[in-house]
Amino acid sequence: MAKPKETFNKREKEKKRLKQRQDKKEKMEERKSNTPKAKSLDDMMAYLDENGNLSSTPPDPKKAKVFKQEDMQIGVPKYEKEEVDIIRNGTVTFFDESKGFGFINDKQTGERVFVHINQLTERISENDKVTFEVESGAKGLSAVNIKKVVV
Repeated sequence: MAKPKETFNKREKEKKRLKQRQDKKEKMEERKSNTPKAKSLDDMMAYLDENGNLSSTPPDPKKAKVFKQEDMQIGVPKYEKEEVDIIRNGTVTFFDESKGFGFINDKQTGERVFVHINQLTERISENDKVTFEVESGAKGLSAVNIKKVVV
């Protein structure tokens, strides 16, 4: 007698595959029967009211607000620099002539302001009292028109 071509393992694997297919069909039919019927277009519509909130009812046209195109700003408003030409007083806290820069402590605000050697009208050194104007630079505030105060 000849041996059967199908072994026990092959038959078991085939049974598992058939059972998985059957389970999948049952789940699909169960989902179809439990889903609600399709909604109409009116049921699916959403509206924005005058305050920008979502609602299921259409907005009242009497409450509509009218906006002028000129009044609308799209994007971030441009930064306008405040040009204040106030002469400030301060003390040089650090200055390195070989490197060509230093810092001044502003008396009024207490801020530390950058100084470049090109902005000097006369030589300065540490602990000198100076007057200066502030300009906004690439990396922050920088002092310009620096003059030594004679005590």
